[in-house]
Amino acid sequence: MAEYCAGSNILGSAYFFAAADPTRNTTSSLVPTIAYQLARGNPGLKEYIGSAVEEDALIFSKSLTAQMRILICEPVRRLHASRKLDLPSFRYTILIDGLDECLGEENQDKILKAVKDCLLDEDLPFRIFIASRPEWAIRSALESSGDLNRLAYHIQLSDKYDATADIRRYLWRKLPELGLRSSDPRARSPGWFSKRDIEELVIAASGQFIYAATVVRYLSERRSSPVDRLKIVLDCTRVNSRSAKPFEKLDLLYHNILTAAKIAYETIDTHNETDFLLLFRVYHINATRGFPDLWLPEERAPMASNEQIDDLLQLANGAHETIFSDLRSLLTIRRSSGSSGTELHMYHKSFSDYLDAESRSRNFFVPHVRVDTHLAKCLLRNVTQGPGDGAWSSRFTMSSSA
Repeated sequence: MAEYCAGSNILGSAYFFAAADPTRNTTSSLVPTIAYQLARGNPGLKEYIGSAVEEDALIFSKSLTAQMRILICEPVRRLHASRKLDLPSFRYTILIDGLDECLGEENQDKILKAVKDCLLDEDLPFRIFIASRPEWAIRSALESSGDLNRLAYHIQLSDKYDATADIRRYLWRKLPELGLRSSDPRARSPGWFSKRDIEELVIAASGQFIYAATVVRYLSERRSSPVDRLKIVLDCTRVNSRSAKPFEKLDLLYHNILTAAKIAYETIDTHNETDFLLLFRVYHINATRGFPDLWLPEERAPMASNEQIDDLLQLANGAHETIFSDLRSLLTIRRSSGSSGTELHMYHKSFSDYLDAESRSRNFFVPHVRVDTHLAKCLLRNVTQGPGDGAWSSRFTMSSSA
């Protein structure tokens, strides 16, 4: 949607919340980012927004509603009063994605109220598009007695939206593309999958597009053939085929991918005594919540890079690459902003939800206390053995001794 609006020259601002990013999981940067992006697309508005910041040095410490009024509403009204507001060229769309990933239901509620009170009730020339999972604040605002009930058009992508046709089209487009890119001659044959195979995947998805997207990424892995992997997925879907639970097949797919990754890792690293699932869980918790207790007081970021976790766990340099190698359909590795290390990112929050819920991951569940215990043992080894070769060995050791 952001790309479409940008191409149509109507994109005013696009903001994306991210639960694992401490700079984008709170309300603090929302209004300043929207104001900045609106200003970039309109020189007249830029002047009024700049004046508002100069006139109130404490604006960014004020409430969300106050920020939105002072930095967005009043500058737009001043622009309109000066007769410099050209509506046909005004970039009026504001997109907010992942509202449910803003930490704290009360903060989500404040955002919705600020949008209503400032952008909707003031009759400003904006169109706001908010995407979110149906958490409490969102459900409350949209129900019959909610503030947004009469103001918002609600597109439900769950029980009241049937994505089956979209999923079917997506699979029919993606599977032939995978076959053409594969080095397996079988996959380059038009008959490497059938109409029945597509329909089985569509039924297994139960309307959840993330299932189809995960299957496609899983088949895309270059380490193996899409033909063989499709057979694995289809065999997986035929287990408990009568189930109607929408996430059961997705969880089964996650289980299947983790099982294969565990076996592959233990085959490669036969001398490692540490459980693959425990190791991966350390990196996962670091990426999604961090380990702030491990850091020295002067360290601000609660999350370490993958390389720092390698060092803390006393693994070889780049060990995380091996651990993640068969999970690339579920995650990706990116360069850390402002450092030479890398960060782990999940493609979809449902995978983190799966790992965090024992009722879903079952025998693959690794509780937080087990991770803490393992980290404590690693820190004690660092203390007794002395700092390792890595710079972070000494830093973690100092932190633990403190």
